[in-house]
Amino acid sequence: MRALVIHCHPKPDSFAAAVRDSVTDTLRRGGAEIRLRDLYAEGFQPVLTEAEWSGYLDSPANRDPVADHVADLQWCDTLIFVYPTWWYGLPAMLKGWLDRVLLPDVAFLMPEGPGETIRPGLRHIERLGVFTTCGASRWLTFLVGAPGKRTLMRGVGLLLKPRHRRVFAAYYLMDSATRPALEAHLARVADKTARLIGAPTQATEAPAE
Repeated sequence: MRALVIHCHPKPDSFAAAVRDSVTDTLRRGGAEIRLRDLYAEGFQPVLTEAEWSGYLDSPANRDPVADHVADLQWCDTLIFVYPTWWYGLPAMLKGWLDRVLLPDVAFLMPEGPGETIRPGLRHIERLGVFTTCGASRWLTFLVGAPGKRTLMRGVGLLLKPRHRRVFAAYYLMDSATRPALEAHLARVADKTARLIGAPTQATEAPAE
């Protein structure tokens, strides 16, 4: 199992970082190989430049500016996102990663004729995990439509293997969270990650001898 974890938060000691650690710790216990991309820490440039846009369809040259990220995407069979929800959607940094890395002939194939649509290009990815935090309540996020969640779970999800395994976990009302509630959510994240990769969950793991 090869897991690519895309982490997006500007603060190194954020709760999102704790979620990331819960995810990666569970992946390691499950025997997965892991590649972690911390977009803020590595100073990822999220803006699609004019030159990149002009060469967007020029494959494989279009992947040169982000070749290492594309290589990670093509390497993995499990794709996991950890990020905060801002204004009900994705942080600009993460949206820019999608814009620049999910390229034609990488994430999708362009239409071959008039009236046709794009075709999925990430069929090798069998698992999708999305973990986020929200300042808004669950009902307000639902009312607005949760565009960030839909972009990843539906939009990116449609590019992956049909009937791929997927999990989603969000912590709502982040600004009024209590420590016990946050700790309980981290346990939930670990459980969701274990279910994603088919590993024993914390509740079912056998006690140490």
